[in-house]
Amino acid sequence: MKTDHDNNMVDYTFLGNSGLKVSNLCLGAMNFGKSTGTDFLSKAFGGPTQANEELSFQILDKYAELGGNFIDTADVYSFGKSEEIIGDWLMLREREKFVIATKVRSPMDLENINNVGLSRRHIIQSAENSIRRLKTDYIDLYQIHLWDDAVPIEETMRAMDDLIRSGKVRYFGVSNLTGWQLQKIVDIAKYKGLSPAISLQQNYNLMVRSAEVEAFKVCQNEGIGVIPYSPLAGGLLTGKFKRGEELDPTTSRVGYSKANNASFFDYPMDDKYWALIDELKSIAEAKNKTIPQVSLRWVLQKDIVAAPIIGATSVKQLESNMAAAKGWSLSQEEMKKLDDLSACKETYPYDLTYKFNFGRQNPYKK
Repeated sequence: MKTDHDNNMVDYTFLGNSGLKVSNLCLGAMNFGKSTGTDFLSKAFGGPTQANEELSFQILDKYAELGGNFIDTADVYSFGKSEEIIGDWLMLREREKFVIATKVRSPMDLENINNVGLSRRHIIQSAENSIRRLKTDYIDLYQIHLWDDAVPIEETMRAMDDLIRSGKVRYFGVSNLTGWQLQKIVDIAKYKGLSPAISLQQNYNLMVRSAEVEAFKVCQNEGIGVIPYSPLAGGLLTGKFKRGEELDPTTSRVGYSKANNASFFDYPMDDKYWALIDELKSIAEAKNKTIPQVSLRWVLQKDIVAAPIIGATSVKQLESNMAAAKGWSLSQEEMKKLDDLSACKETYPYDLTYKFNFGRQNPYKK
C-alpha cells in the first residue's frame, strides 16, 4: 500500500537503539542567523554565507516538502538566533512532525563564569532557554556538544536524565567524543539506571575517518546511531576547488575558517586529496551525479550512519544534496575505491588489535 512517504526524496531510519525515526538526511542550521561577534566562537560557528530568516524559512520549507523531518542546531549557533529562526518556523508547522535536535556546552554569556560547560546548573538553564527560543514544549534530542573536563560526567548525565523524566527532553545524545569517553557514558547509564545516549554526532567524511578507529566501534557494540556532520568537509568534497587555488574566505566556509584562525579541523589539500577528488569526479560522471552527491552517498552507505547533516546556503543547493538520499547507490567496487583512497593510518595498538582479530568476528556476540 502506498503512503505519503513514497514520493519523498529521503528514506527514514531509526536513530540508534531507540524508537525514534528520522529522515536519513538531517538539515543543519548552523548557518541560520548571523554571527557578528569578533570572539572565537562567533568566528568558528559563523561563515561567509549565513542565511537571514527569509532564506532560512525557504530552506526549511523545501526540506520539509522533500520529506525531511530532522533538524539540528545548537544554542551557540549565532548565539541563539538559529534556534529562534527554527522556533518561528515551527510555529507555522505541525510540531509533532519534526525531530528537533540542539546542543549544550558553549558559553552563551561570556561574562558569566557559570554559563558554560556541562554542569547541572548550565544544562538545566540552557535547556529552558533553548525550549523558549524554539517556541516549543520539549527538545527531541538534546546533545552535549563536547566533553567537559571540569565536570564529573555523572553530574551531566543525571541532569540529562532529570530533563528526560520531566518531559522537557525526549532523548539524550553526544557529540565530538573519544572512544573512552563514549564508553564511559554507556557504562554509567547501564549501571546507574540513567537514560542512555542514543546518538553520536561526529565529524565524518572522506577526509576525516578517525572516528572509525574507536568511537564508531563503541557505537556498533552499543547500538548508538551516528550523525555525521560536515560530510562534505566544509566544501572541500564538492570538487569546486583547483590545484594551487587560494581558498576564498568570502565564498568558502573552509576558507573563511582558515582566514579567521577558527578552524577546528585540519583538511590537508595534498596529493591524497587530489587523487580522491579525481576518483569522485570519475564516479560522478559515470553515474550522472554531482561530486557532492557521490561524497554524501559514500557516507550514507556506511552501516553505522543514521543521518548525515547537510547545510545549505540556497534552496537549489539543498535540492541537489537531497538527491543523494535515495533511489541510487554506489557499487561495492566504487565504495572500495573511495575507502582505499581515503583510509586513515591505524596506529598502535589499533593496528595489532584489528590485524590479529581478522576472521574472529562472531555474529552472535553482544
